[in-house]
Amino acid sequence: MIARLGSRDRRLLPRATVAALTHYPVFLDLRDRPVLVAGAGRVALRKTRGLVESGARVTVVAPQWAPGFESLPVRRVSRRFRASDLRGAALVFAATDDRRTNRRIGLLARRQGILANIADAADECGFIVPARLQRDTLQIAISTGGTNPRLSAALRRKLESVIRRLH
Repeated sequence: MIARLGSRDRRLLPRATVAALTHYPVFLDLRDRPVLVAGAGRVALRKTRGLVESGARVTVVAPQWAPGFESLPVRRVSRRFRASDLRGAALVFAATDDRRTNRRIGLLARRQGILANIADAADECGFIVPARLQRDTLQIAISTGGTNPRLSAALRRKLESVIRRLH
């Protein structure tokens, strides 16, 4: 879109806007695709629920489990992450409570050409997950590029209330 703007129109955009766009927004079809989630805390549970809703085949690897995982149709592996867990994964989510493990997962995934989301380090992510609003077939994604997730979540809540009033 920016490339199609005329030079006069491009001058209206702040320079930082073009330089700051480090992520390309996309909606992925994950139906029946293998996705690995490392960790089973609150953050991992939220991400896993979204993946299950999208139809992904999710494997969750963790030594301990937050309540809520038992009701999800996922493959549960009760142990710490191993490098071999990445084999065959289309996407990876590192959401353990250990910074070193999350970083290691990200590095291993990158070496294997697998996109990884690192829950505690946006700058290590191959992709970020936006705040998402879904109502029937409408889906809206809001992102600050990982710099301000609270703002994204607040905007999602505001949009949700607007859409509820319109519907």
